[in-house]
Amino acid sequence: MSDGAPPEPTPDEELRTTEVDLGGLVNVLATHLYSTPLVALRELVQNAHDSHTRRLLEDPDGDHRPLIRVRADAARRTVAIEDTGAGLTEPEIHSYLATVGTGYTRMLRELTGNQELIGAFGLGFLSAFSVADEVTVTTTSHREPWLGHRYRSRGGEQYQVEPVPARPHPGTVVELALKPEHGHLADEDVLRDVLGRYCVLLSIPVYVGADERPVNSVEVPWRQQALPSPTATLGRDASRRPSDGDQYAARMRFAAAFGRRFEPLTAFPVQPVEGVTDAVGLLWVQDGGSYGTSDNRDLAVYLRGMLLAEDARDLLPRWAGFVGGVVESNRLTPTASREDLQRDEHYHALRKVLADAIVDGLYETARLRPAAWRRILTRRGTDLLGAALCDERLFTLLADDVPVPTSQGDLTAGALRAAGGGAVHLAIGSGGGFEEMLYRAMRVPIARGDRYAVRPFLHRYAELRGCRVVELGSEKGDRELFRDPEHPLPQHEAAWLAGALADPGEQLVPARFDPPGLPLVLVPDREAELKARIEDDQADARIPSAALRLARAFTARTDGQVRARLYLNLDSPAVHDLLAAYRAGHTGSATAAGLLRSIKVIMAAASSGPSEGDLTTALSGIGTAVSALTAAVPAGLPEVPDSPGVLSEEP
Repeated sequence: MSDGAPPEPTPDEELRTTEVDLGGLVNVLATHLYSTPLVALRELVQNAHDSHTRRLLEDPDGDHRPLIRVRADAARRTVAIEDTGAGLTEPEIHSYLATVGTGYTRMLRELTGNQELIGAFGLGFLSAFSVADEVTVTTTSHREPWLGHRYRSRGGEQYQVEPVPARPHPGTVVELALKPEHGHLADEDVLRDVLGRYCVLLSIPVYVGADERPVNSVEVPWRQQALPSPTATLGRDASRRPSDGDQYAARMRFAAAFGRRFEPLTAFPVQPVEGVTDAVGLLWVQDGGSYGTSDNRDLAVYLRGMLLAEDARDLLPRWAGFVGGVVESNRLTPTASREDLQRDEHYHALRKVLADAIVDGLYETARLRPAAWRRILTRRGTDLLGAALCDERLFTLLADDVPVPTSQGDLTAGALRAAGGGAVHLAIGSGGGFEEMLYRAMRVPIARGDRYAVRPFLHRYAELRGCRVVELGSEKGDRELFRDPEHPLPQHEAAWLAGALADPGEQLVPARFDPPGLPLVLVPDREAELKARIEDDQADARIPSAALRLARAFTARTDGQVRARLYLNLDSPAVHDLLAAYRAGHTGSATAAGLLRSIKVIMAAASSGPSEGDLTTALSGIGTAVSALTAAVPAGLPEVPDSPGVLSEEP
């Protein structure tokens, strides 16, 4: 039985060597391995960094001032990366520059265990040919400081090496003659922007042009307590342990410098977990108003100090759309392009560590930095409502602090509960019109249940605190709000009122509710609204099929004929007088009913609920009713002046 191993060749078979089309291979690797031409800059600066580390390992006592300088010449359309590192001998040029997949850096790291060496695959130099027509490398090795060599290649398939005068000091210059489509890279402002992000964690200073300040001069806060790297030349003082205030200030400076889209509201550390991950870094809460469903997660991952994945948002929890950050790790495994991460055990372990770091950081902010905590609640309250529903620890933290949108502005759930007499009032519709008038008249703040995460958050809060939720707009909530009358109306009176006040699709419901001054309220049937939306011909295209099936099952209990309920307040003096006039056969009862109907239509027009009434007719109806009710005014009353706004001074 075969064990999966290739069969042994028979004596008559001849072993052959696989043919390699070097030109095609170089083209594929250089052009298609990387997603953006900017990666070439990263790879070449990374090679320069590794050259410095190699020199320090091979000559630790030598006179060596490490630096990397990147220059651009727009007129010549060139970019040059210069370092003062180890340089290359001629055999090393042939072995490492001209041999695909052979990486001296990888072999050196395996031999020495030095984790500051970045390279892994021996492919980085190929990236130069993705942006350049021609690549020239001028180098002098620290082991042969009297010799210089120049490598030159067009396309990477063929190359030549020639002797040149030795450089004034060991090191290497890689010059790229850019392709026309990548000529924009020969701009030092572009280089500062790109390298400022790619190289921010490198301990070796990286300069652009004639700048005296390196692009990676930002202090890395999680390295403050560590001894300086032997390659560090940025003058950090490690003799003093930073105070908590110093550490926090450093975190905020780093977050402000790195976060391009939003200002940080607070920042907190990512720390290694023994036996789980070696990752360190910084996370921060981003400022900037956004809807709760917006995904503004922004995480960059660095491997041994060099940017590996600029958009690693999937490492952050889905609920953390307001979080940005930077982490670095030596245990994460890059793909061959080093632009993404392999989804291995270390990747999944880091995801959990980052979720814990966010929760711990928010707890720390709430406890130690109340001003920052208040800003976070104000600016990110909507996002936090949703986040609290995804993590029990966050719910415990936020239950009494996070603001909830209400009819009286943003209030905490505790304030809602106190104002509601121990109950939380929640409107499940969007309100407007009569509902808004009713809520204001009740003088109780009503939570906006149509806003992101509000309804499930308040139900969870009610479970935690043991209080009631009154859902206005639901059948149960409306029963609490609109009480049954003490005596039911006779059928003929109810029929007359329905004909006089209700429009098609509206059901008249005699009731009692506060305040008495409000004679009627039109409340949309939210289940009927939902049924109408999901039965729309376009619903299948807009709504996922599983959600559509659930919604249709939920609305199956209603036929959708009653689109709104018109609650008539029998405690209202106006309704009491209207019924008395009708019972007495007063001719003005129809006029008064018409006036109430017109008011209902006007109020419904400002609501999100349905109304079959015509607004123009309703406005005319008010004028007709006023004219009818004033027709019996006795003669001899003083006339109203013709000029508006001019009052007579006579008594």
